[in-house]
Amino acid sequence: MKFCSECGTRVTLTIPKGDDRERHVCPACNTIHYQNPNIIAGTIPVLGDQVLLCRRAIEPRYGLWTLPAGFMENGESTIEAARRETWEEACTRTRCEELYTVISIPSINQVYMFYRAELDKPEFAPGQESLEVNLFDEKDIPWDKLAFRTVARTLEFYFMDRHRKQFALRDETLTF
Repeated sequence: MKFCSECGTRVTLTIPKGDDRERHVCPACNTIHYQNPNIIAGTIPVLGDQVLLCRRAIEPRYGLWTLPAGFMENGESTIEAARRETWEEACTRTRCEELYTVISIPSINQVYMFYRAELDKPEFAPGQESLEVNLFDEKDIPWDKLAFRTVARTLEFYFMDRHRKQFALRDETLTF
C-alpha cells in the first residue's frame, strides 16, 4: 500500500501506539490501514468413492488439478463461498457439507478452508475457470499434477480418514 484510501496521502509503515506490528498509517489523517489474510473456501465434492477435481483454466497453475475453491467474497459465509466456488468451477451443487480442513499459509497471508461435501447429483461440467472436471478414484488421483499443496494435504487427510472411517477437523500450517 502506498497511499491512504481516506485522504490520498502517502502512508508510512510504522507500529501504531498500542499495537505490536507494523501497519500502513497515514500521517495526515491518522488512519490505520489493517491488512488481513485472504480466505480461500472450497469443497471436497464426493460421489460414492470418487472425488471431483477440476483442471485449472486460469493462472496460477494453469492446467493442473485442484479441488473447487477460491477467494471468499465480502458478504459471504465460508460455506456460501465454498458452495459458490463449487458451482462456478464445476457447475454442480453439494450437500451435507462439513468443515474438514483449515490450512494456514502465513508466508502468503492465506487461509484455506475445505468442506467435505456430497454431490447432489452425478452432474457436473467445467465452469469458466476449469478446462475439465472429472471424478477420480483414490488410485487415479493425479498427485504429481495437483496445483496446490493445500489441495494435496486435504486429499491426503481425506483418504487416510476415509480408510479409518473417522473424519476429524484438520488444522495445519504450511511453511515454504
